[in-house]
Amino acid sequence: MFELLDEIPAHKAPPGGSLSEAMLSDFESAGVLILEDFVPVEACKRLRERALQLVDGFDPQSLRHVFSTTKQTQLDDSYFYESGDKVRFFLEADAFDESGSLRQAKEHCLNKMGHAMHDLDPVFDAFSRTPELAALVESLGFEQPGIIQSMYIFKPPRIGGEVICHQDSTFIYTEPESCIGFWFALEDATLENGCMHFIPGAHKMPLKQRNYRREDGSFIIETIDDTPWPEDRKLPAEAKAGTVVIFDGRMPHLSGANHSDKSRHAYTLHVIDQRCHYPANNWLQRGPDMPLRGFN
Repeated sequence: MFELLDEIPAHKAPPGGSLSEAMLSDFESAGVLILEDFVPVEACKRLRERALQLVDGFDPQSLRHVFSTTKQTQLDDSYFYESGDKVRFFLEADAFDESGSLRQAKEHCLNKMGHAMHDLDPVFDAFSRTPELAALVESLGFEQPGIIQSMYIFKPPRIGGEVICHQDSTFIYTEPESCIGFWFALEDATLENGCMHFIPGAHKMPLKQRNYRREDGSFIIETIDDTPWPEDRKLPAEAKAGTVVIFDGRMPHLSGANHSDKSRHAYTLHVIDQRCHYPANNWLQRGPDMPLRGFN
């Protein structure tokens, strides 16, 4: 049995990055932990500026690839599934109007950018591999950490889509499970612009689904456990820019749509322990010329 909690534990970022015993206890109990002021606001600004520079080189008319957690359109999309060692762009489902034109400026039509900016771009690399983050990861018990993916989430104004309840270990699976997510607020995340929601304590529920490649090369999301999520116990994780939210790979989480006039930029890293087996049928794969790296 497990106990659902009535609050998401939050602390000021620890000096040097290493979690205290009290913080580790909170994370073990809740499966999610908020650390305020972990990243300097100037570092958040630099990453936003670099992201927009990369967006400048993206032509949405030539690459109409949409990312949606509600329609799962990417299940048969090689552009998505071959992005583990690349930098690729994914539009919101409502990016285009009836005439085929973008509804608003292209930077306000993107869902996300992924999945290897941390290894391919020097600004993203510097943000992703600070001494503080390395110390934080080490304090969580990783002995051989590897940053398996990075995502820049735009959550644009007015058309930012909802993200349905899911567990990240569905998509980033190791044996034994070792995935932990690090979600950085680059702008203030509020209820109005679609902040994250978590179900603290529910990381002790079973893994409900697994996404993998079948022998015929197609991808499937297989249901392992069909017990409903206790979504009535979800709690919002409003966060100021510079906050990092750490969450277990089994932690159920979701976010609402952004119908406000403000974007909600965020950056996410997923870390696995390289001592664990990483199945060859996982969707996220890298070529031999880009081995998995930790924080060195």
